[in-house]
Amino acid sequence: MARGDTGPDFIEALARGLDVIRAFQPGRPVMSLTEVAAAAGLARPTARRILLTLQELGYARSERNGFALTPRVLELGVSYVRSMSLWEVARPHLERLVTQTRESSSIAQLDGSDIVYVARVSVPKIVALSVQIGTRFPALQTSLGKVLLAALSPAEVERVLAEPSRSGIEPRWRPDAKERETVLRGVRAKGWAITDEQLALGIRSVAAPLRDGLGNVIAAVNVNAHAAETSLEKLTEEHLPLLLKTAGAISADWAMYEAVPHVTAS
Repeated sequence: MARGDTGPDFIEALARGLDVIRAFQPGRPVMSLTEVAAAAGLARPTARRILLTLQELGYARSERNGFALTPRVLELGVSYVRSMSLWEVARPHLERLVTQTRESSSIAQLDGSDIVYVARVSVPKIVALSVQIGTRFPALQTSLGKVLLAALSPAEVERVLAEPSRSGIEPRWRPDAKERETVLRGVRAKGWAITDEQLALGIRSVAAPLRDGLGNVIAAVNVNAHAAETSLEKLTEEHLPLLLKTAGAISADWAMYEAVPHVTAS
């Protein structure tokens, strides 16, 4: 196939092999050697050697009327998809959300009684507590943590919060069991959580759950704002709808990612 300028490290043989694989289009599961050569823009002897190599590697098989690809070809795409992390799936959505809100956005997961930040897109602002990937905060006093705790049963919440925090942070809000359960019940009912300077002065945020294809909460995503700059009304009326839309999009992409089958060929 026609190519533009290529560098000195370009491997033509590899490119031709990929051309042969791409020659098999929808509606043409079996192709003759002549058809493959024409579709890939290769001489018949070259196309034949490539097809036989693919056959030996398990990516193609001989048919009575020509050649066909095998399911093992799916491994080439699955390798990319399986190498992705939640961050890779979420990144473009977080970047769009930050552009829309002009506020920082993060993803966190539960680890004992703490949340741990696993992804973040930030805007430069002076805040009371610095946040980086791997930062830990007490879960109950954050919007992210409330979402994650609300996904647990009451017994699990008790067990998790019985573990001492490893964050080194002394939160401002320390509810008793009754107040805590009331708050988490509200989060379950609404499907999102808010925190207003409960962790530290100046920190205000709203969070929503991220779910897998079975509906299980796997993480939480938030919009974080400085209390002096962003009111609760703005957080819930302007930022929350955008956050919920983003959480839904990330969850849908993650479910699609999980649905990609593992392909094993012997």
